[in-house]
Amino acid sequence: MKTLLVLPILIPLGTAVACLLIRKSLRTQRALAVAGSGALFVAGLALLAGVWRGGIAAVQIGQWPAPFGITLVSDLFSAIMVVLAGLVGFAVAVYSLGTMDHARERFGYHPLFSILLMGVCGAFLTGDLFNLYVWFEVMLIASFVLLVLGGEREQIEGAIKYVTLNLLSSALFLAAVGLLYGTTGTLNMADLSLQLSQQSTDLTPALAMLFLLAFGIKAAIFPLFFWLPASYHTAPVAVSAVFAGLLTKVGVYSLIRVFTLLFAQDPGFTHKLILVLSGLTMLTGVLGAVAQSEFRRILSFHIVSQIGFMILGLGLLTPLALAGSIFYIAHHIIVKTNLFLVSGAVHRLRGSYELKKLGGVYRASPWLAALFLVPAMSLAGLPPLSGFFAKLSLVMAGLNAAQHLIVAVALLVGILTLFSMTKIWAEVFWKPASQSPVESRPPLRPPQWMSMVAPIAVLAVITVAIGLLAEPIFLLAARAAEQLLHPAEYIEAVLGKTSCVPSY
Repeated sequence: MKTLLVLPILIPLGTAVACLLIRKSLRTQRALAVAGSGALFVAGLALLAGVWRGGIAAVQIGQWPAPFGITLVSDLFSAIMVVLAGLVGFAVAVYSLGTMDHARERFGYHPLFSILLMGVCGAFLTGDLFNLYVWFEVMLIASFVLLVLGGEREQIEGAIKYVTLNLLSSALFLAAVGLLYGTTGTLNMADLSLQLSQQSTDLTPALAMLFLLAFGIKAAIFPLFFWLPASYHTAPVAVSAVFAGLLTKVGVYSLIRVFTLLFAQDPGFTHKLILVLSGLTMLTGVLGAVAQSEFRRILSFHIVSQIGFMILGLGLLTPLALAGSIFYIAHHIIVKTNLFLVSGAVHRLRGSYELKKLGGVYRASPWLAALFLVPAMSLAGLPPLSGFFAKLSLVMAGLNAAQHLIVAVALLVGILTLFSMTKIWAEVFWKPASQSPVESRPPLRPPQWMSMVAPIAVLAVITVAIGLLAEPIFLLAARAAEQLLHPAEYIEAVLGKTSCVPSY
């Protein structure tokens, strides 16, 4: 089990190093990127199976005992996130075979992609706040370079907004970490949970707000989201897809981890504030999507909107609500990645992302149109797809908690999401092909087209499967939520002792 905890970091690290060593052979780099991300997915599945059978696992790097050394720890929530990171990495690596241009590959696309996956998995598995900060910086560096790779004017403009806000977030995060360490003398999250539950200080609410602000920027919650729709649509579609699937979810993961393990002593204030921010995030994101007329910008605003659903369960802080949030995160990562991949396939066929310049895709490629409908209708929450059960669980949790206003907001956002998805369908797939001049594209060879369509089809099948197998998957999410709400097992796995800690 200890090996399984380290593998999700070592596999992408080894892939990145190998790609750098054979940087002159693009063909070998492509094969390594696909093999490495596939191995990461398999390692994530093995880790999830091990945690399901044996409980929360932890390893102390260098044999330094906690809380003094570097700790890697995996509960069901972090294991689920590692599996999803591997799945998205593998799908995008295969998709990149047919879409990534040689110039970007020669400038390090494949090693940077692996480093990004390493940072994501490190953030999911770390057991202390300082190393969470380190993994955030690894992600930021890799993502910034991937965003500007190619040096196009639009990319540079988007990257400036992206990196400026994320550097501000990192500065706030580091300040919060320093203050917390000065107050408690530790940054190990299990040890912090014990200390903060036993002796909360006057500084604790301020620290909670600092962490909410820092992670809120990275998760793109209201009103800190404007960097996301200004930057995600500027990168190549493979980069946009992995960003859309994973990066903001690391921020959401950190919010859930910190506000269940560390700052859950005063839910009447902190979690009610998160609940309000959840509703505002949902509304502003979906209204932004409705107003857009560019394929990827619509999808980017929907990322913001769906983040609101993900933190809704954290705001309610009940077992059903947290399970719904975990289920929703898993559903959204797969669906949103797939929608960005579909947008890239449409662009490859028609040479544009502008809705008014598109059309006729249903007639040219009916299979692509069908594959779009699966994630689009799942995002809108139509049964029997994964999004329906994800939203249903959160709505039920809201009704059980008598939070009728947030339930009404969630239902309204679902209707507006369906409206924006049908707008894409009507403009891109259903209407006749536009006669507007678009960018000319060289014809696709069958292997290229297959490398694009295969990941889209696989992710669509997984979306349907999650809907059809909602009960066992929700059972997994419910058990993960139970571990979050009762942190005694987490603390015992890390510190090697049983302590009396509150359940929420």
